[in-house]
Amino acid sequence: MSSEFFKVLADDTRLRCLSLIFEQQDICVCELSYALDLPQSKISRHLSIMKLNQLIADRRQGQWVLYSPHPRASAFQKEIIHMMMQEYNGQEPFKTDRKRLQAMPNRPALNKEAAYV
Repeated sequence: MSSEFFKVLADDTRLRCLSLIFEQQDICVCELSYALDLPQSKISRHLSIMKLNQLIADRRQGQWVLYSPHPRASAFQKEIIHMMMQEYNGQEPFKTDRKRLQAMPNRPALNKEAAYV
């Protein structure tokens, strides 16, 4: 295990993204951008770093690219991320991120069955 894992977790934006990705399992960059109220370009840059470190994976579904926990993330990495989620999800800004995501109109992840039929 390299120290890169902990460097990835040291950034608040990446922690917020990881929290939503691990909670939702499939989420697109537009949802993350809406939930965190940050530009899509900034979210995409952070997603690239997490993908490079094999914490998340992406897959194309129709016009969307969905991000999910990487299937080869180690049990240790997953446990650390889940412990972080338990600790922070009730606190700001994580709590507001989840509320904003739930309130997002026309969420691709919520409508994916209808959108891809």
